Amino acid sequence: MMYDLDSRLVIGISSSALFNLTDCHRVYQEQGVEAYRAYQDERINEPLDPGVAFPFIRRLLALNDLQPDDPLVEVIVMSHNDAFTGLRIMASARAHGLPITRAIFMEGRSPHEYIGPLKMALFLSANEDDVRRAVASGMPAAIVTSQHMDDDVRETELRIAFDFDGVLADDSSEAIFKDHGLAEFQAHEQANAITPLSVGPLQPLLEAINRIQEVETTRKTADPDYRPRLHVSLVTARSAPAHERVVRSLHGWGVRVNAAFFLGGIDKAAILETLRPHIFFDDQMLHLTAHGIPGAHVPFGVRNGAQPVPRRMSTDDRIA
Repeated sequence: MMYDLDSRLVIGISSSALFNLTDCHRVYQEQGVEAYRAYQDERINEPLDPGVAFPFIRRLLALNDLQPDDPLVEVIVMSHNDAFTGLRIMASARAHGLPITRAIFMEGRSPHEYIGPLKMALFLSANEDDVRRAVASGMPAAIVTSQHMDDDVRETELRIAFDFDGVLADDSSEAIFKDHGLAEFQAHEQANAITPLSVGPLQPLLEAINRIQEVETTRKTADPDYRPRLHVSLVTARSAPAHERVVRSLHGWGVRVNAAFFLGGIDKAAILETLRPHIFFDDQMLHLTAHGIPGAHVPFGVRNGAQPVPRRMSTDDRIA
């Protein structure tokens, strides 16, 4: 029977986002591909250390216990490694208890073209070139930052936070702010408050997350002692009166968040360090500096300029 991805939340993850490949990169850069292959083979039974996205992925996969016979979440490794050097990556996933069984190994090429065919709601990578290619092609992708958080294995809650403009929504309103300033932006948003914005690159991800939350709600109804684990927050620089269009856009798209922070220029870091999401998606790098918060940069829209899609890879890219 064919394995159907349509009803699942499918995440693509690069090996460099899931695991810490710093030492592996160094061997590849300094000694070349054959030494790198030998290095990985000799350490096949030494699990790689967790990377930036590990706590997010571990908790996301744990939600499959809500529906063991029909998993809600599918995580697929998308890597520049070849199949041989990828053996250690899959062995490390197994050693860490991650039920990841599917992978694509591209031997130095970008895997981003397979985001669509695999019906992914998100591709997470530490490789900026790959993510920019994906976003330029209209695919949902984000670059993980180098921030790590302490991963308390006893904690089961998964906290996800999103910026709004350029992440959940398109950048049409952000373009007005950039070109004409705050006053005109506020006036425009107030005049269009009841008109939902067009969806942005990660709106489908929120939609898929909400479907899992609905399963949790059903579980809670059947078992009053069950504590929902998935918590979604919106953290945006918008404030009143521009907040209304955000709320009405979410409602119009048929999605929801559990908490909304309309900060109006207050530093997001102070909120994030209290909220402590396991991942925070934003289209501006300057907001991805909260201490101990794994961030994911969505290089979409006017905030990121009309940057060309890179055509050449760095020496690190082969093993992402």
